[in-house]
Amino acid sequence: MSPSPDHDDATSHDRAAQLIAAFGLKPHPEGGHYREVFRSSASVHPGDGRGERCGLTTIYFLLNAGEQSRLHRVTSDEAWHFYEGDPLELLWTGADPTVLHQARLGPVADGMAPVAVVPAGGWQAARSSGAYTLVGCSVGPGFDFADFQMLGDHPELAAELCARHPGLRPYV
Repeated sequence: MSPSPDHDDATSHDRAAQLIAAFGLKPHPEGGHYREVFRSSASVHPGDGRGERCGLTTIYFLLNAGEQSRLHRVTSDEAWHFYEGDPLELLWTGADPTVLHQARLGPVADGMAPVAVVPAGGWQAARSSGAYTLVGCSVGPGFDFADFQMLGDHPELAAELCARHPGLRPYV
């Protein structure tokens, strides 16, 4: 998909670089660039035995053209919020891994919404549909790398999930 008609590739590249610099974004292990902007001082005790976690975390997350958020899962619910750029294509599985969910995050328009929520434990991946996309991700209970898994680290599970949903192969 091509960038939005209101900006060209050079302008989009410049804007993405400006955002990375302005927000101090760093490379994320799943792909793209991020920076945590909020970590709640309130603690919660999830009922799944993980131990104490902060109540909520929020990050800025930017994907340039050609970058993707590789398939990963978090042990908490994750809300994705669109901020600017081209629409984000978000894919995830829920409790039933035979069902693949898809959303386009962007300005409120036909077929797009500014927010989507991936339930705890769902495998998820994303990519920009154009030159760049800036989103926010809020996780509750709060994000902890101890609760984060990359599908590529589980080859048998990756093969099973990709056999069920071949379109996910590029995201492993």
